[in-house]
Amino acid sequence: MPRIPYKSIDLAEPKELVDAIRQRRGGSLLNLDRVLLHSPAFAKGWNAFLGEVRTGLDLSPKLRELAMCVVAVLNGAAYEFHHHAPEFIKAGGNALQVEAIQGLNRADVDTSLFASLFDEAEQAAIQLTMEMTRQVAVSDHAFAKIHAALHNDQHVMELIGVIAAYNMVSRILVALQVEPESV
Repeated sequence: MPRIPYKSIDLAEPKELVDAIRQRRGGSLLNLDRVLLHSPAFAKGWNAFLGEVRTGLDLSPKLRELAMCVVAVLNGAAYEFHHHAPEFIKAGGNALQVEAIQGLNRADVDTSLFASLFDEAEQAAIQLTMEMTRQVAVSDHAFAKIHAALHNDQHVMELIGVIAAYNMVSRILVALQVEPESV
């Protein structure tokens, strides 16, 4: 159970906000939305900001979803991983990559496997995501790798923004113990 109870699945008020969230979500409210709606102002800002992060960026959807999945695993945000692993696969990822991402927190993780599963840009994105999530500061080496791999300041900025945004998402999910809808 979440630490703050979910608002009703058929919540109708505040109408404009609930309608906007339902529209972005394809008609329904997710458990995360039902917790966020305890603060309409927060839910409104969240919906606008994360809506843009999910659909308004020029960054490759595969890199975006990869970063989201890595953040989810590193932060123990099962809800986030539950929602973004399928999106990663839809964006061109595969089951072996998802399995490798799931193992990132294991003490015996074999990072040499990543070279055979992920291309140069994906490996650089994983390294950047790990550094931003685990220690916040990014090494010059990791920054140089992602910059060289993406060749585009806008994409670098957007990837860093996605990582930062989904660290925020995972921290709320974990702190409030939000559960995936299938639970």
